[in-house]
Amino acid sequence: MKSEIKRKSLHLSGLTVPAVYLFFGRDIALFFVGLSFVVFIILEPLRIVEHLRDKLKKKLGIYVDRQLIEIVEGEIDTIAREHEKKSIGAHIYFALAAFIIVYFFPKDIAIGSIAVATLGDAIAAIIGKPFGKHRFKNGKSLEGSLAFFMTSLLILSILMDIPHAVIGALAGTLAEFYELPPDDNFSNQLSVALTLYVFRNFVL
Repeated sequence: MKSEIKRKSLHLSGLTVPAVYLFFGRDIALFFVGLSFVVFIILEPLRIVEHLRDKLKKKLGIYVDRQLIEIVEGEIDTIAREHEKKSIGAHIYFALAAFIIVYFFPKDIAIGSIAVATLGDAIAAIIGKPFGKHRFKNGKSLEGSLAFFMTSLLILSILMDIPHAVIGALAGTLAEFYELPPDDNFSNQLSVALTLYVFRNFVL
């Protein structure tokens, strides 16, 4: 549970994207997310390719205490999912989806879908992991899903009307529950954004 809290605390840094969009506008938000994505792509081989990581540690060891390097590396390994240790990390999927959403979708949908996927996912894990009593076959819990839905509903209600908030929260909850490929940090955001866009333009 401690590692999950650490992971979700880091995950919440994704809220900087809707915050930047809200306070500085679309262009700055696109630059911020785009730059983050490029930096993540450049650094990712150093995280997942062992010999590259060892080279970096050796060079850093000249300037930084080796014990500190080991502590940082241990923390990174702790919060990474097992499948992420040798493959693309969640941060890259998140940044890519956020860039797509900020570029293609209206402001309220972009801010809402990214905030829902970020905060909703964190609250679902924090509630569902320790307090989930009613488990489904995939390990998710009813309590965690309800926490995701209520969090999403609250966020979207602030940004748009109740029908949109309910539909968006439901879409996010289902996407989080089924962990749609290629990664839930990618699919959750896009599921909410696409659902809200279709509902607004083709249903209402």
